[in-house]
Amino acid sequence: MSAGDTTQKRIAAQVNAFKVAAIQMASGPNVAGNLSEARRLIAKAVEQGARLVVLPEFFAIMGMNEQDKVRVCEQAGDGPIQSFLSETARHYKIWLVGGSIPLAASTPDKVLNSCLVFDEQGKQVARYDKIHLFNLELGNESYHEAKTIEPGNQVVVVDSPFGRIGLAVCYDLRFPELFRAMKNVDIIVLPAAFTETTGKMHWEVLVRARAVENLAYVVASAQGGYHVNGRETHGNTMIVDPWGRVLDRLPRGSGVVVADINPSYQASLRTSLPALTHRILFSC
Repeated sequence: MSAGDTTQKRIAAQVNAFKVAAIQMASGPNVAGNLSEARRLIAKAVEQGARLVVLPEFFAIMGMNEQDKVRVCEQAGDGPIQSFLSETARHYKIWLVGGSIPLAASTPDKVLNSCLVFDEQGKQVARYDKIHLFNLELGNESYHEAKTIEPGNQVVVVDSPFGRIGLAVCYDLRFPELFRAMKNVDIIVLPAAFTETTGKMHWEVLVRARAVENLAYVVASAQGGYHVNGRETHGNTMIVDPWGRVLDRLPRGSGVVVADINPSYQASLRTSLPALTHRILFSC
């Protein structure tokens, strides 16, 4: 192959490529302060050319206790957090994945942990309610999300200018059958607030596994650092390509991770390794 042919192939592979951003925060109990920080980081992502931006789980509220998120929960379609997401997406003309926010559940003492997607016009185009609820009893750490969160029950995929986007939140990462049910998504977005205890061992290996087994890009946007309530989250926000390569990452603290998503490259991988067509469904 000549140098000219190689150059032509490289140029062709870049056609339709676009930038995505994953935002990392260490949110606290003040909603207004968290929204201000989110807007600052979104602006940085846009400055770097991002057209799809993903916020972390509960970016607007990491309360002093589990009831704090219940007290600030919003009715679907109404409230300052949802208005912020809509207005910010419209202002910057981006697709914005609102990490997750607390929405009113069927009972007043619980919330839905909801991931909302807004298009460049500020219109909400998708909503996913977190299905798998985290439960951990390990040493001094104790988490029981089911005490304050009502689980969702629907797999959600949204068609976008960037391809098919599958939505998942944090603990969902441990359940590969959820991602298989998305049926050949191009991008998986994963807002999260992994604990440092579990994250240091499991976060990266699971994020990369979901990318490899689905031949999909994974945009994993995390809480990362020490929080006012004493909790420590793992961070390590990353964007991973369909071959399992980490394209960019941020270990700790507030910031922005940006990478190119290349649909032509993804398509070539799926042609070279058509594993998604080789699936066999088993029952026992």
